[in-house]
Amino acid sequence: MDAAGVAPHDTEPHSGGGLAAKLNWLRAGVLGANDGIVSTAGLVVGVAAATTDRPTILAAGAAGLAAGAVSMALGEYVSVSTQRDTERAALRTERHELAVMPEAELEELTDLLESKGMSRDTAGIAARELTDHDALAAHAEVELGIRPAELVNPWAAALSSAVSFTLGALVPLLVIVLATETVRIPVTFVAVLLALAATGTISAWLGGARRGRAVARVVIGGALAMVVTYGVGGLVGVVI
Repeated sequence: MDAAGVAPHDTEPHSGGGLAAKLNWLRAGVLGANDGIVSTAGLVVGVAAATTDRPTILAAGAAGLAAGAVSMALGEYVSVSTQRDTERAALRTERHELAVMPEAELEELTDLLESKGMSRDTAGIAARELTDHDALAAHAEVELGIRPAELVNPWAAALSSAVSFTLGALVPLLVIVLATETVRIPVTFVAVLLALAATGTISAWLGGARRGRAVARVVIGGALAMVVTYGVGGLVGVVI
């Protein structure tokens, strides 16, 4: 307890999976933004290599942004919906087992707690108290790794994915449209690589990984994508 009457750990989060869930959502948002940056940058750079017409570049970039955001949202919705359905099915099974064989389930919970390092007597006491408090929640968390009150939300996941992709895609789209024709490509390259360095840095921080390696991966990948699409766009433009 310090002079302000606050214990050393009072300011730390103790909401169980709350912090982990928030970090996962943030990580997914960063990855979505990264996808938006790379895919849209590749598209607009490729189109800009084939034509200098600003409306054409804007139309292609906007179409790519819209298609990418919708695709990301649908993919995330389907994926998270499947996860949610699986979690609900597991909870239904657990609820049924608790209703028809409570003693066997209590023994199972005791065994699980013992396997986590508790003595048999302590595990038995803890299992009984957890069961008396909320049997389904206890079994779901210890046995299945599921928090019944915190099931994933597919709509929130879809919206988050679409928004993060859109924000990332706006970086190369706005830069290439607003820049003058003579510096359009190099300025876009620089802006995209800086944006990717930022997302790589955030990803490394969230994952506790080495920043240099994480940044290098996304920057090199993004640069390669733009070089390839610029080359393809240039060849198409010559042929046309």
